[in-house]
Amino acid sequence: MLIALQDITFEFGARAIVENASWHIVPGDRVGLIGLNGTGKSTILRVINGEYTVSKGSVNKIKNLSLGFFNQDLLSFESDESILNVGMTAFEQALKLEKELERITKELETNEEEALLMEYADKLHEFEVLDGYNMRHKTAQVLEGLGFSTADLERPYSQFSGGWRMRVLLAKLILQQPDVLMLDEPTNHLDLPSIEWLEKYLQSYSGAVIIVSHDRYFLDRMVNKIVELYQQQLHHYAGNYEDYEVEKELRREMQQSAYENQQDYIRQQERFIERFKAKASKAAQAQSIAKRLDKLERVEQVDSGPSKIRINFTPDRIPGKIITTLNNVTKRFGKLTILEGASAEINRGDKIALIGANGKGKSTLLRVIAGTEPMEGERIGGHNVVPSFYAQHQLESLDLNSEILDELKNFGSGRTEVELRALLGCFLFTGDDVYKKIKILSGGEKARVALAKTIISQANFLLLDEPTNHLDMNSVQMLIDALAQYDGTYVLVSHDRYFVSQTANKIWEIVDGKIKEFKGTYAEWEEYKKRQAENAKQLASADKNTNESKKKEVKNERPNNNNANNNSGNNNNKNNSNNNSNNNSNSQPKNAPIDKEKQKELQKHKRQFQQLEEQLARLNEKKASLETSMNDPQTYSDKKRFQQLESEYAQLGKELKQVNEDYEKAFEKLMELEG
Repeated sequence: MLIALQDITFEFGARAIVENASWHIVPGDRVGLIGLNGTGKSTILRVINGEYTVSKGSVNKIKNLSLGFFNQDLLSFESDESILNVGMTAFEQALKLEKELERITKELETNEEEALLMEYADKLHEFEVLDGYNMRHKTAQVLEGLGFSTADLERPYSQFSGGWRMRVLLAKLILQQPDVLMLDEPTNHLDLPSIEWLEKYLQSYSGAVIIVSHDRYFLDRMVNKIVELYQQQLHHYAGNYEDYEVEKELRREMQQSAYENQQDYIRQQERFIERFKAKASKAAQAQSIAKRLDKLERVEQVDSGPSKIRINFTPDRIPGKIITTLNNVTKRFGKLTILEGASAEINRGDKIALIGANGKGKSTLLRVIAGTEPMEGERIGGHNVVPSFYAQHQLESLDLNSEILDELKNFGSGRTEVELRALLGCFLFTGDDVYKKIKILSGGEKARVALAKTIISQANFLLLDEPTNHLDMNSVQMLIDALAQYDGTYVLVSHDRYFVSQTANKIWEIVDGKIKEFKGTYAEWEEYKKRQAENAKQLASADKNTNESKKKEVKNERPNNNNANNNSGNNNNKNNSNNNSNNNSNSQPKNAPIDKEKQKELQKHKRQFQQLEEQLARLNEKKASLETSMNDPQTYSDKKRFQQLESEYAQLGKELKQVNEDYEKAFEKLMELEG
């Protein structure tokens, strides 16, 4: 056991975060710590980290336990060092040894005493044990995995924005390899490729990992346990987030059943007491039953959980068939080209997710679509299109002196105060929160107000830039449900893969300055990308086999070529006028009689070899045709067609392997006979 929280209670003032809660963390744990916003998940991590002291119970850790805690407070760190050097500070002991070795090396130039040589040898061994020679390479590898280019590595840390700084500090923490790694919302600062890299890295991480995240897709892939902070208790579940949902529902059903059975029992006993408490012969029994009821441990009724308010989008009018058309659009920022001659069309009913790495221009493309970003080319807006654009910069349109509720009222949606309060509840503003002035809100709270305004705008075309960034899982699910009922069209940018998988029917990527469209869901797009990668791998393998086969053919032919053309290669053959007679040591003399049986066998193998060549060519043509079909995004929209092609491709692979083996054998036999 690494850490044991035993019957702990912790309060902030009069508010209890946990009461008599326990949690044991063991090696190999991959734990998702979940709960509604404001319940105290980050506080629990700080208790584990030793920043807070519990008022009751104990927090026990093994001796010399190393803890790593990734959280927002890390942003207070400042440095003018390069990000590579900042990341390398993870290797604190190795860096100290490196300086010591440099000092001793310099001293050895004038002093060769045995004691100094022994000290150098000892420190060098320790440096090698700490893998000091690879610390620069490891740091660069992790930083590049988290999205930095090789050129970025030497740039000062101070030149990067908050999100990129958090990546540097995450890299440093990962490189330290603590026994317990605690990550508080790590995916908030990452794009999709970086999240996928982090997933692969953490899957092989040797220590225990605790993750607080609202990204359920990330949790599903990462964790083997869920700990839910709910009603001041820590509830433990085995499996990932999907398993948790199933198990929690089962527990709720069992608890509700137990509650109902106990209530039936209590009512029966109370009726007995009421009926016989005044009857002398039964009074003692009634009194005994009453005492038992007083001591009975009551089963609590199942809590209904977070409110399931439906958010309704109400488009004001129906637009034309085409929402927006982009023709030959080019957008550059200095030397950086985002779009170059790109064209695309958005049709009514499209639910488009624009995905990809940070820096590819997703938000820029959203602004181009909205008509707010200057560019070269043509943008044609559709008929009757009423757009509404949600993005971080839209926060500037909020009236800082308004209260939250008034801000929505003044927007002119025509909704009642009850409806607006219900909507604000979905975005985590409950009770008197709705009367807060916007100027005192945090950036995340302002973003939620701006998103609420987008929803009540009655627009028929939504442009949403990272709408889930400041929402908890319950609110994200409400937004998903709302978009599922929405009759309009939208384009969204999000790194929340679960959100994208539940909302998009088309995927857009910016590839080499062009807009690449995939018609299908995120799951189908992932399958398509996976198939593309497998095809590329198989093609590379096939090319390798072909090259090896050609090399083998050249090698087999080389003796004949050398004997025919290389006069310096063999003095015995220097003046031989018939080069073919010297192909190998088993060659027949020039005037030897012809072996008719051998000639027949040779002709037979030539025919077989030719047939195999033709068969191989046909199979390769078929393979190329199948790959073309499988690389067509339309294929993934037809599950039956995709399964048929996949089956044919697998069978063809087996045939190709067998024919290639037969071809190699036939080639070797032919060379032997021709010799």
